[in-house]
Amino acid sequence: MPFDPNKPDLKVGVVGSGVMGRGIVQVTAEGGMAVKVFDAREGAAQAAKDFIGQMLSRQAEKGRISAEDAKAATGRIEIVGGYEDLKDCDVVIEAVFEDIKVKQEVFAKLDAICGENTILATNTSSLSVTEISTVCEKKGRIAGLHYFNPVPLMKLVEVIDGIFTEKWVGDALMVLGERQGRVPVRCGDTPGFIVNHCGRGFSESLRIHAEGIAAPEDIDRVMRDVGGFRMGPFQLMDLTGIDINFAAGKAIYDQYFQEPRFRPFVLHKQRFDAGLFGRKTGQGWYRYEEGKPHEPEEAPIPSERPGKVWISPAEPDGHLALTELLKGLGANVDTGPTPPTDALCIVTPYGLDCTTAAVEQGLDPKRTVAVDTCFALDARRTLMTNPLTNPDLLKAARGLLGADGVPVTVIKDSPGFIAQRMIAHIVNIGCDAAQQRVAKPNDIDTAVTLGLNYPYGPLTYGDRVGAERILQILHNMERFYADPRYRPSPWLTRRAKLGVSLLIDD
Repeated sequence: MPFDPNKPDLKVGVVGSGVMGRGIVQVTAEGGMAVKVFDAREGAAQAAKDFIGQMLSRQAEKGRISAEDAKAATGRIEIVGGYEDLKDCDVVIEAVFEDIKVKQEVFAKLDAICGENTILATNTSSLSVTEISTVCEKKGRIAGLHYFNPVPLMKLVEVIDGIFTEKWVGDALMVLGERQGRVPVRCGDTPGFIVNHCGRGFSESLRIHAEGIAAPEDIDRVMRDVGGFRMGPFQLMDLTGIDINFAAGKAIYDQYFQEPRFRPFVLHKQRFDAGLFGRKTGQGWYRYEEGKPHEPEEAPIPSERPGKVWISPAEPDGHLALTELLKGLGANVDTGPTPPTDALCIVTPYGLDCTTAAVEQGLDPKRTVAVDTCFALDARRTLMTNPLTNPDLLKAARGLLGADGVPVTVIKDSPGFIAQRMIAHIVNIGCDAAQQRVAKPNDIDTAVTLGLNYPYGPLTYGDRVGAERILQILHNMERFYADPRYRPSPWLTRRAKLGVSLLIDD
């Protein structure tokens, strides 16, 4: 390695002092490194330094750092007037506008000015590191260093190796990330890198809504209460901005040559075209009043109860879980091999819709509903109908399932309910990222939990549900839709067959 990235006098340059640039400058200075800042916009770099000084002073006031440390960090920031002033830096990080031509222009200048052992890193979130590097003579020193906004709060940084990137360059950037107080993960130069790639799993919510299965607020409630996510997919789209997430999703879909797993949906584009971007415009999937979303209240639990209930034994795990629950709720559960003619029939399918389960099991669809038993039943329960379900029996079923005060979400017919198909899609995309060698399995999970705030990484989540169960859900969905969107990744298929963790590397 041409220089020691742990040396006390490591010098870092940052080109661009917007929101991302100033965040990178702040964590670098807080990490004890000298940092030079250049911005072609007059006064922008000084304004960024002043802003950072205010942020550090606030941290000192709150007791998070000492006043001396805040002053010292600000003192390590130097404003410079041009690219020439960056030539003595060990690392230069570009954080300018997300446009390939603009970034290539910056890199061409830096490549001509900086010493041959200076690492040049791009903070791009969506562009190819390799393509950016093609304008440089010394391509081996070019890499990606993708931070997340707001940089001081988001601990993750993706270290991206382009096709030409020399190993020592990525190694040095991993050390730099740690010195900045980040958690660095290493990945290849693929569309979306790790986080934006794996984040496409949430797009399954758009198909669920587009098919009239459930409203955005119901999908969000299920994913929060059943899936364990801090925010539902529609909340998250509104927060990040539909202008941003639609464009990012479409870009990854195109960059992967129309890979069905990343397919965008018309419903998303309609919001984008209408300028309904979410919180920033006052309306997206939700309507906002004084910054707070207006979320329709849930309907009260009915008082009606079914006289008799029969639970299908077709899925033994589901049968056991639901029998235990309903008996505890005081239901009259018939345990015969076939349902009495006056009983409410409940199926517990994995990856199938209520219609298919009822027909394949020879049940009367008018008396049949489905309950999702793939996940814990203590925070929220999902009740699914088919087109012929008797409304009175549906009301009685909801009354029974909500008898202990646990909320019940009623949805239209859907292969995989809501949570099953969402989690299976997330897991499958994560598995395929591992299969494509985007990153190591553990790094994929680390990146997703830190970058997307998921309760678990996709591979760990798959292990919790069970790889065989995820495979079953996907196979059934693929059979129903005849859509390659749901084809299981080889990574998932092999590990499910072997009965091993999805985190097991080759």
